[in-house]
Amino acid sequence: MIIKKIPSTWIQREGRRLDVGPYKTGAIEAKYKLESLTVAKDSVVEVTLNGIKGIIHAGRLKRIWVNDPNHGYPFLTTTNIHISNLEKISYIASSIVAGKRNLLVKKDWILITRSGTIGRLAFCRPDMDDFACTEDVMRVVADESKIDAGYLYAFLSSTFGVQQIIAGTYGAIIQHIEPEHIKDIPVPRFSKDLETNIGIKIKTSAQKRADANALMVSAGKQINEHFSFPNKLALTHRIFTHSAASSSLVQKRMDATYHDQIAQMSDVLVEHAGAEKTLAELGVKTGESGRMKLIFTESDHGVPFTTSGEIFRARYEPKRFLAKSKLGDVADWGVREEDILLARSGQVGGIIGTGVWADSRFENAAVSVDVIRIKAQESEVLPGYLYAYLMCTDVGYRQLIRSAAGSSIPHLSSDDVLKLKLPRMGALEEKAIHELVQTAGELAATAQKLEDEAVKMVEDAIEAAAPKH
Repeated sequence: MIIKKIPSTWIQREGRRLDVGPYKTGAIEAKYKLESLTVAKDSVVEVTLNGIKGIIHAGRLKRIWVNDPNHGYPFLTTTNIHISNLEKISYIASSIVAGKRNLLVKKDWILITRSGTIGRLAFCRPDMDDFACTEDVMRVVADESKIDAGYLYAFLSSTFGVQQIIAGTYGAIIQHIEPEHIKDIPVPRFSKDLETNIGIKIKTSAQKRADANALMVSAGKQINEHFSFPNKLALTHRIFTHSAASSSLVQKRMDATYHDQIAQMSDVLVEHAGAEKTLAELGVKTGESGRMKLIFTESDHGVPFTTSGEIFRARYEPKRFLAKSKLGDVADWGVREEDILLARSGQVGGIIGTGVWADSRFENAAVSVDVIRIKAQESEVLPGYLYAYLMCTDVGYRQLIRSAAGSSIPHLSSDDVLKLKLPRMGALEEKAIHELVQTAGELAATAQKLEDEAVKMVEDAIEAAAPKH
């Protein structure tokens, strides 16, 4: 339970508004501080392109999905506007987009979730340009002749901006926000140099995230080309097919999807690539948190904790912290830099079997029981090469996902992962791929640092401009 005392004058000033949300979250304090600034202020609608038309609610749409990228647009949901890797997102039919051009988003647009978890922001990266996007995400298009889009994003992402967004409507539960709810938010204006510098950090951050993704794609492509692997084995894993398997194989696993045509095809490709040793034989190890009692505490006394869904976000910012005193040896639960974090459960076609490269941001963090930590730092194979094979090629993904067991919520086991055979390239080629993955991780970490710096510059400038009491 949260208890907070507020002056009665706040309730009077807010038109006797009695819903607790804005008072509890700090939205009212943020509003009054913005009002008190001695600097000039423009409303959001005054700095968007074509006024209110620059705050776009795309409207309801019918979803028709396609499997061929030539006949569709990659489709961003409220979840995956925040994820780092966009390679496996769904495609919506081109015919749907043709009738609603507002569905497409452009580079440097500001994206704000308007339903569900309201007020989460993303800056449209270069690799998101011309993607279709759900109507549950509002688009804010800055007029660059009036304001730097990066600066506007940094302000709206700051404590002062976010609080105004989520306090935009009345009611204990805010189900949606509309353009009218954010158009009058005051945007403080500072020197052109300051706003430009902040904007450069945000845009550079977005470019680095796009560059990181491009390097990961390149790493997978090089492996595919070397072994003549197809980019895609099939449109889906669990489809209605028939296949035959030897009785010796069926004695080990009897679930049909372990022996289906796609799984068998991936086996043939791996065999033809000359794979001989399993991951275990190469010295690769795995780590699992195991079932444990989760005791959460304040960040000063805890270890950052993330779930299997949260590890995929472009921003690594854990909201919960486990009590370190209850965890035991860090080797048992801690993530090391260059670990491969594998989502071990979920629906096939979702996050299960996909993973994340643990860059410097993840060091000594904790992950949920639904994440397998694959450790190759002391093995015969470079971690970056292993990551690129498992996570950036469809052959590696199919080898992983075929072993998922369970009909309701399938899951992967560490033992099955370590039994996979790894095709090998030459030492120099594997090193080059490892370095691509390393560089991608460094770019992702730097991107978040730049974004954090930009937001802090905005908040510091606002605090400095506020009257001193």
